[in-house]
Amino acid sequence: MNTYRLTLSAIALGLALPVGGQATDVDPAIPAYQQVSGVTGNLNSIGSDTLNNLMTLWAEGFKAKYPNVNVQVEGKGSATAPPALIEGTAQLGPMSRAMKQEEIDLFEAKFGYKPLEIKVAVDALAVFAHKDNPIKGLTLAQVDAIFSSTRKLGGGEDISDWGQIGLDAWKGRAISLYGRNSASGTYGFFKEHALGKGDFKSAVKEQPGSSAVVQGISTDQYALGYSGIGYMTSGVRALPLGEKEGEFFEATYENCLTGDYPMARFLFIYVNKKPGQPIDKLTGEFLKFVLSKEGQEVVVKDGYYPMPAEVAKETVDSLQ
Repeated sequence: MNTYRLTLSAIALGLALPVGGQATDVDPAIPAYQQVSGVTGNLNSIGSDTLNNLMTLWAEGFKAKYPNVNVQVEGKGSATAPPALIEGTAQLGPMSRAMKQEEIDLFEAKFGYKPLEIKVAVDALAVFAHKDNPIKGLTLAQVDAIFSSTRKLGGGEDISDWGQIGLDAWKGRAISLYGRNSASGTYGFFKEHALGKGDFKSAVKEQPGSSAVVQGISTDQYALGYSGIGYMTSGVRALPLGEKEGEFFEATYENCLTGDYPMARFLFIYVNKKPGQPIDKLTGEFLKFVLSKEGQEVVVKDGYYPMPAEVAKETVDSLQ
């Protein structure tokens, strides 16, 4: 089991799943947002495309509480977040992967301390197929052999034909591949965790955003692609994934928290906060809103999974 999944799984230990009719209900222990006075100004967000819709919805909800706040959101990929924080062109750096060590080093070289990492939601990075695709699921080794030219997860032979993974009716039909570009945190996460840090096949059609990936798959019966679960539409289905043949797990909230779904991840917002000093009021209140009951309801509305209450509280406490 990889270390990223261990992080999610460890959080789940001792934590009951939120109660309610749906497993994705917001944890009732997460408090409602408490509005304060004196919150005004401009807030800029530059980073992840995966988080683009979430950031926009959070911005709208925050502005409804603080009409004198202006929030600008730009989502061109997680790789754009660290330079924006370093250059001071954004206070918020949403990322769908953890910041790389070299990115942290560049930030620390300028400011003398590391950026603060804020966990804001749980995502199941999904391998999507067309809605009419009958395949039951894939192992990670198969995913690697389908998308990668290096096959570092032990998948054996290259897989390029649907007949090679049991769809005899589609034998001879090539698997059409969709993915993200290299500026994307989703691209980086998939490369690390699904390809064992191997190389993508040149046949993968790189898309500028997650919605374009899903749109491509929904119009191509023989396609596979990857993006965050929040971009799922009625035209695609998220394939169950697993380590072993026949032991597949759906991309559900429960399976993300327990670590059974192998492509679970946190979504982050990085900020510039000097250790020992509270974060600036505007940025801090926005992040408190994100991690409040209202903010996490937005997470569910956008198709992602909410934070467990204990983790949300630890995160809010780190802003002081």
